[in-house]
Amino acid sequence: MRKSREEASETRKRIVETAARELREKGVVGAGIADIMSAAGLTPGGFYRHFESKDHLVAEACDVASATLYETLESFVQGKPPREARREIAERYLSVTHRDNMSIGCPFAALGGDMARADARTRQVATDGFLRLAGLIAEQLGGAEASKRGKSLAAASAMIGALMMSRVVDNEALSQEILQAARDALCK
Repeated sequence: MRKSREEASETRKRIVETAARELREKGVVGAGIADIMSAAGLTPGGFYRHFESKDHLVAEACDVASATLYETLESFVQGKPPREARREIAERYLSVTHRDNMSIGCPFAALGGDMARADARTRQVATDGFLRLAGLIAEQLGGAEASKRGKSLAAASAMIGALMMSRVVDNEALSQEILQAARDALCK
């Protein structure tokens, strides 16, 4: 029996959300179509009814993950004065909890290398998501628009890099020191 359009839409959404988690946890190469479909409670045979390719799914999953990151951070800063909002963004993003939960965290820190080698669609999605993150930071800054843009691009890049390196190093104390140093630098 054929699924209704609504059921197909819900299934597609479940696949994309599952892929967003699996890709951040395992990387693009490590998360195969069969793994993603199985984690979504589906058989791999149905994949191509929803997506033209794995690259197509990766782009959609990255879009969902970056939108979720933006919405989460935005919810933490609503109604707060700019200085407090900047600190909130830095503390939430550069936390041990975020570091240790890669599958539900920032897609840029988890998949940056994969995104750099991805197709044009995924790179555009990544660019748009990064600019949304930088825009949220810019909203919390004072000064001229050109100055805010540069500072927010630097801050977003520093946050992503610090989170990545806090995951890479093999020393817990150093990992926490990286996160703290980045938080301190961003909250000046």
